[in-house]
Amino acid sequence: MPIVDLVLPKLGESIMEATILKWHKKVGDSVQLDETILDIATDKVDSEIPSTVEGIITEILFEVNSIVPIGTVIAKIQTQQEIVDPITPMVMVAKEPSKQEENKVEEAPIEKEIAIPYIPANNESTIVESKFYSPLVMNIAQNEGVSMQELQFIMGTGAQGRITKKDIIAYITNKKIVGNNNQSADNQINNNFNSGIDTKGILIKPTSIYDTNEGLLTASINSKLANPAEVLVQGHTEILEMDRMRKLIAKHMVDSVQTSAHVTSFVEADVTNMVVWRDKVKQLFEKREGIKITFTPMFLECIASVLEQYPMINSSLQGEQIILKKDINIGMATALPTGNLIVPVIKGANQLSIVGLSKAVNNLAIAARNNQLNPQDTQGGTFTVTNVGTFGSLMGTPIINQPQVAILAIGAIKKRPVVVETPSGDAILVRHMMYISMSYDHRIVDGAMGSKFLADVAKAFEAWDVNRQWFQYL
Repeated sequence: MPIVDLVLPKLGESIMEATILKWHKKVGDSVQLDETILDIATDKVDSEIPSTVEGIITEILFEVNSIVPIGTVIAKIQTQQEIVDPITPMVMVAKEPSKQEENKVEEAPIEKEIAIPYIPANNESTIVESKFYSPLVMNIAQNEGVSMQELQFIMGTGAQGRITKKDIIAYITNKKIVGNNNQSADNQINNNFNSGIDTKGILIKPTSIYDTNEGLLTASINSKLANPAEVLVQGHTEILEMDRMRKLIAKHMVDSVQTSAHVTSFVEADVTNMVVWRDKVKQLFEKREGIKITFTPMFLECIASVLEQYPMINSSLQGEQIILKKDINIGMATALPTGNLIVPVIKGANQLSIVGLSKAVNNLAIAARNNQLNPQDTQGGTFTVTNVGTFGSLMGTPIINQPQVAILAIGAIKKRPVVVETPSGDAILVRHMMYISMSYDHRIVDGAMGSKFLADVAKAFEAWDVNRQWFQYL
């Protein structure tokens, strides 16, 4: 009877690994087609993995709490079904290289074994996603702290570009050499600075880093981030272990800051028209649609319409290539009961009416609070909105949700006296005011574009029609 490999499937474009939470079956148990075998967790959402065939589990390859790369065989199932074609998971996995191929690689000159990071061309994106990594290479990478993202951009010398043991070792060696050289350079610069000598041996005043020149400031900026100092635990303290999701969020945030050049712009918007309209229709809206109308879908409708005019804001950066997203899929940062955050995505937000947006926001929020989100609910986002005003904040400087290039934060709505132009002249009126901020990747979105986009969003908020008949937009 044939043995079928159960492979950890691809769960999203930015998800490279998953943690095994629970096995529902053990070796020797029978399993039906599409029956849940195990629960996994990613930095996006928890999910269930079903069986691809009917049969008996003969081998389980990973224990609970193991972190497994996407495309890895996690179990083997013996089946009586006739397998005409191999069962292909969502991630294509190449066959193991033969010993003859491995020996051939081993005999290659050392000069050809240096693994050089590269940026894939347009037609290489699919190949990168379906690369095969042998268990030996994966084990070395995990032990040496080489991420899946780094592995993707290592050029292998094996058959069909596969990464061999020598490739990964050469890459790690080069990485350490470069790191040591940078550290030595930083130490020399710091020594020179402390002694009052610049990089050319000229005496300088060690009073401020802004007194330096000739590359000292640049070198300091390019130096590696220092490890945080160890916290001295004393007095009345309590030590709490971070849960799995908080660890993933922390890593995601740090990676984003180190990836994108963050810049934040702010504007102020008069949302009085929105407040007046919502107060006028909320009872009828809830009676007719069965859900409450909140400000969030109103904001999303305006943001989606403005995004259509700024394709660069709705994009991603891969190497030196800007990927413009034609679909407008807005992620909505949502707080979980545990205090952690998750970002479910509203697909095609620019094509939904105010009723459609309200139902999408409501359904995703309920699913998030009940831990019922599916993997596809958090995938494919092109832009993210976070409502910090819900928690009382006037404004915020959010961190970009990679691989996007911008994230918009909505502050609390406050009544304030504002000078308003009227036909009879300027007047001081009480208006509902709100701050809007947006962090964006300065590598491809400059200040002019970011500020103009934000100003147009504020104008869209202010232009909300207080006489709008929402039921005509069904």
